Formats: sequence, C-alpha cells, structure tokens
Amino acid sequence: MFPLTNQQLDEAIERLGIVDLQSATIRQMCALAAELEKVAGEKMVHLEIGNPGFAAESVGVNAEIAALQTGIANQYPNIAGIPQLKEAASRFIKAFVDTDIRPRNIVPTVGSMQGSFTLMILLGQRIPGKNKILLINPGFPAQRHQAKLLGLETASFDIYGYRGKALEAKLEEMLAPGDVTALIYSNPNNPAWTNLTEEELEIIGRMCTKHDVIALEDLAYFGMDFRKDVSVPYQAPYVASVSKYTDNYILLLSGSKIFSYAGQRIAVVCMSDAVYERTYPVCKDFYELPNFGESYVFGVLYCASSGTSHSAQYALATMMDEAVKGNLPFVDHCRIYEQKGARAKKMFTDNGFHIVYDMDGDQPVADGFFFTIGYGDMSCGDFHRELMRYGVASIPLSSTGSDCSGIRACVSMIDGEECFERLERFLAKFNEEHSK
Repeated sequence: MFPLTNQQLDEAIERLGIVDLQSATIRQMCALAAELEKVAGEKMVHLEIGNPGFAAESVGVNAEIAALQTGIANQYPNIAGIPQLKEAASRFIKAFVDTDIRPRNIVPTVGSMQGSFTLMILLGQRIPGKNKILLINPGFPAQRHQAKLLGLETASFDIYGYRGKALEAKLEEMLAPGDVTALIYSNPNNPAWTNLTEEELEIIGRMCTKHDVIALEDLAYFGMDFRKDVSVPYQAPYVASVSKYTDNYILLLSGSKIFSYAGQRIAVVCMSDAVYERTYPVCKDFYELPNFGESYVFGVLYCASSGTSHSAQYALATMMDEAVKGNLPFVDHCRIYEQKGARAKKMFTDNGFHIVYDMDGDQPVADGFFFTIGYGDMSCGDFHRELMRYGVASIPLSSTGSDCSGIRACVSMIDGEECFERLERFLAKFNEEHSK
C-alpha cells in the first residue's frame, strides 16, 4: 500500500538503474511507476505520460484499414508524402489557422518527435556559426534531449517571467549575438498549459525575421485552449500561430492528441515558402539538392526512416478532411481533458497544493491536458520524489527547463471514478503528513 518507505523507493530506483530521478526520462518514470505498483500492491495515479485518454477516431482507423486492404503494405511510401495527406493538411491549416501553406511544403513524419529531431539536424547546418537552438521553457523534455543528442548548443529561458511586452527585450538579448538558428516552443504549452497571446506571437515572429531565426511551433495540442471555440472551419476565431507574423516558420502538427492517434506515429512538418525555398551552401555542397525543403525531405528524412507509413498517412488525411467538412468535431472530442483537468486541479488545491504556472497573461491558465503543481516551499526534487512515494507518478518541472519548483501533471490517464478516488486519497494522505 502507498505510501511506500524511502528505502522501498530507493531500492526500486536502484533496480532500474536510474541515476538521477530529476533528470530521468518520461519513459523511465513510467517504468519506475510500474515497479512501485508491484512493491505497493496497488495502482498509482499516472500523471507522468500524455497518452490519449480515449479511443482513436474511428474514421481514421477505418481509412487505414481500407488503405492496407488495397495492398500498399508491400510498397515503400513516397518520402515526400502521399498527395491526399499533403492536400488535406493544407486545407486543414487554412480552415483552422487561416494560414496558406502549399501542399508541396507539407511533409509527413513518424510523429512530431521525428519532425523536430530531423529538422534540428538541418537547422544546425544551414548557416556556419549559427547552430544554437533556443528553447522557450518550460517545454517538452525530449526536445532538449534531441538537441543534446545531436551535439547542438542550446540556450533557454523561462517565459513566465517575460510575458507580454517583456518578451521582446528578452528575445532581443538572446538572439542579438547571431548564433541562434531556431527557437522552439509548444502552444498550448507542455507542461504549463499557458497559451501565447497574439501580442507575444507577433513579437516572436518579428524577432525571428529580424535575426534570421526559424520558429518551430509545436502544435501538438492544436485547438485545445478551450477558452475560445476554434472548432468551426473557415471561421474566426482561429488557432493562434506565429505564421501570421513571420515567414520564418515551420509548424509541427501531430495526430497523436487531437485525433488520439498516438500509436500510429503520424504528423506533418509544414514549412512556409520562404523556409522551403531558401538556398544555403550546405544544400548544394553537402546534400547536392537545391534548397532547404528538398534537403530536408530527400537528404535528412530519407536517411531517418525512408518514409512514413502509407496507411497512417491515409488515416490522418481522412481525419483532417472530415474535420474541415465539419463532420469530425475533434475539439469537442478533446474537451474531456478540460473536465478532467478542472476536477484534478481542485483535488490538489483542496488538499493544500498550489498551481505553479497559474496565470496566462491577465487571466487564469485554462484547464486542459496538463497543469503544474507545487507544495509549500518543497524543492522540485523533494516534491517529485515524495509524490512518487505516495502513489502519484509525475515528472519534475526541472526536467522541462522550468525555473520553478513543482511537477507536471497530465490528466489523460486518469480513467474513471476509481482513479479520481485514489488520487483524492493519496493527496489527502500526503497533505495530512506534510502539513504538520
């Protein structure tokens, strides 16, 4: 039963060979949670990983089955993507972002993880001496690991101290030396669930243009700022995007969360004309290809996976097309995360915990897929470790590049009343024993 003793936790950590709990990967935290469940003899509450919390969209599943039944499984996919997906994604972005991106500039990848990783390779090469990735934190820990794995330098700052107009001076400071090739952020934010305002996106866009930096905008949680309804195609309000304010952008758009299609590893990289068509010496001298876009598709992606699954491309194309037609209300389907988030947040705050990233400009952070929690003045590492002892699996904010103490909670794996009851029991016990 939870809570476990410190010795039981330490022994489990040692068995799994985890060197530092604060820097452990999300998958290591999943493995540790599974080990602790064996020790305790009961289930933990899993807030550590963002698996979708409901079934994959059936229209995608049916489209994928139909595609496989045509016999395509014995053929290599076109590395640049099937026309159906490229055209559907172009329509989808126009319908929900009101941005025009040509089908040619849209390329499927094996999830956005492959998209960001492979893009970093080319972005680090495009201009000699301009090979640093700026991480606007807090952010997805894997992207920092990707840059590290590639041997790229990184810079970062916690945006929470630089919201609104303060963002411009901070970006000027970070970009003025001229060594940053790209900046990356998620919107809505993983882990804080903050959403950049139009003013902040305009600043990012303007600074990217001024300093020749490419914005990698990770739209993994597309449309999930539930405070405004962006669900009607070709009608304002639209999903906020830096693509409105600069030509130096690449959008990462994944099927994992918005269509609950995480298992099939399907996403699209969407480049502006200015990014796709630009020529650098490395394109001709190294890749022997004419421009950035062709170098990415035929130079980098080809070596990474030789293409993205045919059938998953058909699935994503169909889901996007159905959404554009108004037949697949994916935003409404995702609202369960808003409801789970609000309920879980209240359980934490009712038991003495506090929201760390609590404000989004001049309004409270929305309820959704993630939120951030702290307890008193406990350090990030101590708090994360203690929650594990009490049966709540999470990841520490330190692993996301945050300057704050606390943890990231993901609500997608909270499954039903019994799970909420366990969370309530674990949090009450934690507070009872730590508020003395």
